[in-house]
Order: sequence, then structure tokens, then C-alpha cells
Amino acid sequence: MKKQVYNPFLPLNEYIPDGEPHVFGDRIYLYGSHDKEGGETFCMRDYTVWSAPVDDLSDWRCEGVTYSAKQDPDYPNRKYMYAPDVVQGNDGRYYLYYCMSGDFGVGGYYGPISVAVCDTPAGKYEYIGCVHYADGTPMKKYVCFDPAALNDNGTIRVYYGTQYLGESVDVLKNDEEKLKTVMERFDKPREEVLGTPDNVNGACTVTLCDDMLTVKDEARHIIPYETEGTSFEGHEFFEASSIRKIGDKYYFVYSSQLNHELCYATSDYPDRDFTFGGTIVSNGDVGMDGRTADDRLNMTGTTHGSIIEINGQWYVFYHRLTHKSDYSRQACAEKISIAPDGSIKQVEITSCGLNDGALRAEGEYPAVIACCITNGNMPHGSNKIYGDSFPNVTNIGEERFVSEISDGTLIGYRYFAFNGNKSVTVRLRGNGSGTLEVCTEMNGRVLGSTDVTPSESWNDVTVNAEFPDGTAPLYLTYRGAGAIDIIGIKF
Repeated sequence: MKKQVYNPFLPLNEYIPDGEPHVFGDRIYLYGSHDKEGGETFCMRDYTVWSAPVDDLSDWRCEGVTYSAKQDPDYPNRKYMYAPDVVQGNDGRYYLYYCMSGDFGVGGYYGPISVAVCDTPAGKYEYIGCVHYADGTPMKKYVCFDPAALNDNGTIRVYYGTQYLGESVDVLKNDEEKLKTVMERFDKPREEVLGTPDNVNGACTVTLCDDMLTVKDEARHIIPYETEGTSFEGHEFFEASSIRKIGDKYYFVYSSQLNHELCYATSDYPDRDFTFGGTIVSNGDVGMDGRTADDRLNMTGTTHGSIIEINGQWYVFYHRLTHKSDYSRQACAEKISIAPDGSIKQVEITSCGLNDGALRAEGEYPAVIACCITNGNMPHGSNKIYGDSFPNVTNIGEERFVSEISDGTLIGYRYFAFNGNKSVTVRLRGNGSGTLEVCTEMNGRVLGSTDVTPSESWNDVTVNAEFPDGTAPLYLTYRGAGAIDIIGIKF
């Protein structure tokens, strides 16, 4: 029997956000940024690729550091590599597209798009240049950010861009301060900002020659900047371009202005006429069954990912936030379905993810695989580390746990396969004094509870409860004074 796999599906000390999953041969490869555990800014580590057999998604292995920021000629002026993608060229080799940035994203919009190459999907990549025009001038039309790549039956397409609302050319012509802000943010002259048709912002694509570097056809927008009255209104493009071709239809996956959701748009063409399809996943379950942002089930924040078919099953890959910041993000995945009409229904975030069904309610599990961590007032992340107190996944050395669990905090695991279970044991510590309740429905009937008393060291408390047989969530709710940490649960 294959071992189980849960979210996050990589080792708990690994932080690979912005995931781009690709199947090459008989393995699935995950390309992404590389955060530091408890990091001080985005993407502090070099690219590390993980892969697994397509027939065993529990067996992930680290392929090692495949590319270092020091290999880019702009290092150390900008020393962090942001969200990459990899595509197989017409020569059979593998090409890595990425952009560089500085602390807290400074300089991340300056461009160009850098390119490295390798003979294998996860070997050592070597820098070969940047996307450029035929005369060698770097291509920096629009805003080069978060590149994604597609080999479309021999035609090489790169998708990229970012978008800030309320900065139309008409607005900027009449607002000198806002114009200067845009010029500084994107490192572009006044003439380019005001003279670019539609806007320098927006989702774009450019076609490359077979050398994977030279621009073949001029870059163009695939979604208009002005979205009022269109299908994109309310879920406008922000960043995190990703592209897939499914049958004859193009799926453009992106992070919306809401920032916590991966959305998709579809078209019969690779470079125009995209229409909004819907939300695939939110890292706070916002929008799921009508859930509002005020009731988010986690701290929300940046998201980036894509969809992939593995052994006949479709998945969405995304990331979650830890350490009360956007700087320590972990890879997660969920099963999705593509309906006969091509639509994708939003899926909820779970603890089981890539697993073949619910997790078995037996043995021990790390507490940090919780897919719901909320005190009812969780923040939306921004480019900082929060100092406020709220429940979060964190670490001290090799111990990783859910911390700052105060009165009313809910810790949820979806889903377990219960089979005659009559108790659950929780390992915790802290200065909290109160009770720990167990439910299998959010805000549902309490199946059992136990007292919690202050303890400086980890100790086990057992909650006796008659769990109904079958698949169900497990929700733990702390009620009382002070706060506790939880490091593990055991059946």
C-alpha cells in the first residue's frame, strides 16, 4: 500500500510557493519560487525542484538546487528569483523562465525575463540570456513579471504581467503624483507609460523563435486593462500568469485582485478573446458556498499556481501562508474536475489534497496539516510580517506547530475516514486554561471535550468522543483564557 500524503505535501521544512506542475515522461515536476522558513522577504532561496512518479503522488523527492540566483548577471543588484516556469523546447531541452527582484519586491517589475536551459527537467540549469528583440535589445514591453511558458504544437508562447487598478492612462494624464508612482514602480519613462496602447499594466503574451529567446511576434494584451462591464469585473487579473492548453481550448490561470484566489479564463485563441471562467481555489475558502472574506478560514494572502492532469485526474496546485507573513509559503494541491462544457467548479481547501481519498483516522499526524486555522477574525496578508496575535503555523527549530490558539480558535482537518474511533489525543502546551472541544461539523454539535491546563512542555490530552463512521472533518475548538500551541494529533 502506498503511504498517505497530505497538505502541505512536501516535507514540512520545505517552502515552494508559486507552483508550476508539469508532467515530463513518467514523473510530475514542481517548479516554483523558494521561500525561507520564517523568511524576512519573498523567495530568499535558490530554485529547488521536487518530483514524484505519476502513479504515486506520495513519493516526492528533492532533485536538489537546480538553479542559483548568482547565475543571473543582475545578481546581486537584484538577488531573489521570483515565480518561474519551465517548458520543453522544440530541440528537446528544457527552458526556465523567471524574473529577478530585490527585498520586498523592489525592482521586481523592472524586467527583463531571464532564461536558463538544461538537458533534463530537473538537472542543473545554465543561464543563456533574456527574452530580447532580434537586435539583442531586452524585451521589456508592458511589465515583465511572473512568466509562464507554453509549447503550443511547436509555437513558443510566454505569458506575463501584473496589473494595478485605478491607473488608466486617462487617470495618469491628470494625476502627476500617481503618474510618478507608476513610473517609479515599473521603471518606465513618462512617454512609455502614457503612450502604451491600453496600459503598461495587464496580462500579456509574446511569441518567441525556436531559440527560446528572440521575440517573433510583438507582445500584446490578452485581457483588456479596463474590465468594467466585462466578465472579469470583480475578479480582475493581478499577477501569477499560468497557461495550459486542454484540447483546443486555452486556459489562463491567474491570481485575481482579491489576491487569495486562483481564477481561470478560457479562449479558443492563445492571444485574445479570453473570458472569465471562475475561481478554482481560494487559500481562505472565500467564495466557497458563499463564504465572505470576513469569514476566511485562514490568514489569506498571495496565491499562485496552476492546473495539471496526472494519471487521468486533474489537480490545482496553490500555496498557503505560514509564520504570519507572505514570506513562508508552502505548496498544496486539491483534486478538481473539468466539466464537459470546460468549466471548473471552485474546490475547498483540504488536508488530504493529493491523497487517494480521506486520511485514515489512525496513527499520528502533524497538527500543521490543518486546512482551517481561524479565530474568526483572520487578516489578509500583505508585504510584511504581522506582529498581531492570531493563530498561525510556525516553527522553533525542528518543531513545527500551530501557535497562538486563543479563545474561540478553530483548527480544522478535512477529511478523515473514521472507523470505530472513540477518541482523539492532542499534544499541546501553553498558558491556556479552559477546554478543548471536538466536532465533525463546523460550529456543529460538540462530540466531546476535555480540560486544558497550563503547561510549559508538550503534553497529551485525550478527548473522548463517539465519531460517526465514514468520511468527515475533524474540528478542534479551544475555549478559555490564555493561549495554547498544538503540535500533533493522534487516533
